Parts: sequence; C-alpha cells; structure tokens
Amino acid sequence: VKNTLNPSQKEKGISVFDFDDTIARTSSKILVTMPDGSKMKIDATRFAKESADLEAAGATFDFSDFNKVVDGKKGPLADLALKRQDKFGGKDIFILTARPQEAAYAIHAFLKGIGLEIPIDNITGLEDGKPEAKAEWIIGKVSEGYNNFYFADDAYKNVKAVQEVMNQFDMKSDVKQAKIKFSKSLNENFEKMIEDTTGVESYKTFSRAA
Repeated sequence: VKNTLNPSQKEKGISVFDFDDTIARTSSKILVTMPDGSKMKIDATRFAKESADLEAAGATFDFSDFNKVVDGKKGPLADLALKRQDKFGGKDIFILTARPQEAAYAIHAFLKGIGLEIPIDNITGLEDGKPEAKAEWIIGKVSEGYNNFYFADDAYKNVKAVQEVMNQFDMKSDVKQAKIKFSKSLNENFEKMIEDTTGVESYKTFSRAA
C-alpha cells in the first residue's frame, strides 16, 4: 500500500463492476429459509440490502438458482464496460458480485455473449451482501498496486463503503451508483426529458476524487 501511494509510482488502473443491476439484469433469485421454516425468494437487489439483517435473524440461503444467469439482459452500465474494454483492454476489468463464486462460469458466459471478454479469474463471487465485503476486496486491490480505480454498483451502501476506502487512501478514483432504467417503451422520452432539464444522466456520479 505504501508503494501504491508513492507519488512516483506508475499509474495502474482498474475497472470494477457489480454484476446484478449494473452489468446485467436477470431473474435469478435466492431462496431464503427462516428459523421458523418459512421460505421466500428474493432478488439480487433485496439480497444486497437485507442479507446482513436476514443472516442476523438466523436465515439460511440457497444460492442454487443464483448460480445461474436467468433471463440475462444488459444492465445500465454494460455498454460503458464495453467502451472501457475497447479503450483499455479487458485484463483490468473485474466483476465483483454478492453471488457465490460458483456463478462465475455462468457470468463469464453471459459476458462473452455481450462481447465483454475478461479472464474468468477476474470474476469474484463474495457470497456476501455486506458492503464491508466489497470494501475489503478493494483494499486488497490497492495492496496489489492498483492506484486508479473505477467502481460501479447499483447498491448505495456498497458505493458508499468503497468511496470511504478511496477517501482513506486519497487516490484517484471514480465511484458511481448505477441506476436501472424504467421500461424502455415508457421511459426513453421521460429520461431524455430529465437529462435535458437537469443534466442528470441515466447513471449518476456518486463521487469523483483525484
């Protein structure tokens, strides 16, 4: 980390994207079983928001469906990831997801299908929805010598946790919160109207530091 923060250190960039509702939109679900035996299925967004509370309440998770990419479609930042690949190549583009590591193969196949060619080793499944898990992974990448970070995630708490890490290291970073678009037929004109009147794009910048 000291070497990374050295002003004379050569710049080493990394792009880190969440998968669900960032690079892709899917119908994959997690089966949640509560201590009283009741069951429910939740999506990736709800898992990111509630997994810590559910775990504290004694819930267990079945990720067998979550290991698959069900009805996968491009998410709000898929095209941006492709542009970054065109500009920088794919070797420093990473997917960091709350899904289990077993989902890496299905995610890798989906990415190839949309033209995003990254090594399968660049896909990390944390099997953990807590923001600290993503923040700790980012710290690990700092220790590997990366000093120019792009990070995108649809969950605000993950964005906030990573931004706090970036602030601690005071290094060059661009941290964004992905925003899911409404249905295409209804909202292309609506979003264009918002962008024209407010300047807010279909994804927003959470913070930019240098």
